[in-house]
Amino acid sequence: MMNPVPTSERRRSKDCRIQKLLVKAWEKISDDLKISRKKPESLNKMPSPSEIWRSSPGIRTATKRALLIGVTYKRKYMLKGIINDVKSMRELLINNFGFKEENILVLTEQGTTRKKIVESMEWLVKDCQAGDSLVFYFSGHGIRKLDFEGDERDGFDENICPVDFLTEGMISDNEINSLIVWPLKKDVTLHAIVDACHSGTVLDLEHVYNREQKRWEDNNPPSGNARKKTDGGLAISISACQDHEIAVDTSAFTKTMNGALTYLLVYILKKHRGLTYGDLLDLIHEELSKFNEGGCLPAKFLRKIFKNQLLQTPQISSSKPFDVYKKHFLL
Repeated sequence: MMNPVPTSERRRSKDCRIQKLLVKAWEKISDDLKISRKKPESLNKMPSPSEIWRSSPGIRTATKRALLIGVTYKRKYMLKGIINDVKSMRELLINNFGFKEENILVLTEQGTTRKKIVESMEWLVKDCQAGDSLVFYFSGHGIRKLDFEGDERDGFDENICPVDFLTEGMISDNEINSLIVWPLKKDVTLHAIVDACHSGTVLDLEHVYNREQKRWEDNNPPSGNARKKTDGGLAISISACQDHEIAVDTSAFTKTMNGALTYLLVYILKKHRGLTYGDLLDLIHEELSKFNEGGCLPAKFLRKIFKNQLLQTPQISSSKPFDVYKKHFLL
């Protein structure tokens, strides 16, 4: 028969095991902290398109270029699905629409200041020429404010919020229009995809498509004094919701957080080829309807919050009316 291990030795052995576990736990925490402190991986091919433009202003920019902006914010304003949105849009442009990495400028994190966003919007349309296809994408907060200039039919200006909007201010629909709509020359096409609250007419384009009545509605300034036109080009905007509505950042459609519009847009465009604008808009609305009518727990929870449905109605606006069921969606 073996001699029993003295109590003091058993205690020392137990203490040793506990100490080893504590060391392993601290090593794991330290590794996690190192990872979390790492600078986020850049989604831009270096040097970035804007850096090339600034260093060599005479060089002709590409015929296909895009500006993708994702603002996460801090504390109570934080949005969790923004980086996923930007990554999925970037992947869609490269894999499905032939955009090159070096011609896509991505702004995230601290790169989403008001100054940086405005400079990048100027880069997007700089020296645009016939045949150019431009994409402006924004995922973040949107806010509406009273219009004091008399150029809004609903009496409100729609705004997007940079990361520093509390100190530097928002970017209004009037400013967005003058920055990326006015400069569009003949045969230049700009697509804006805005996944934000109150984003329906955030580009202040002259025509808004009414999906229920299957017709374009006039969105020209009631005062008649403000310029909202392009310089001969075409601007088309796909917005997450109407001006009076909110847009959702949700994990209801997948395990990761995404803006509802961004997720559905990317999902549908990858699944279906050769869609018209009307087809695309109808399919987005169909998917939202399926969610609203579904019985899954995320749907039930969100319906309770938003009074039985996701209160967002994605819509299309344009600088020129066109047949949405004949014109194919191309970027």
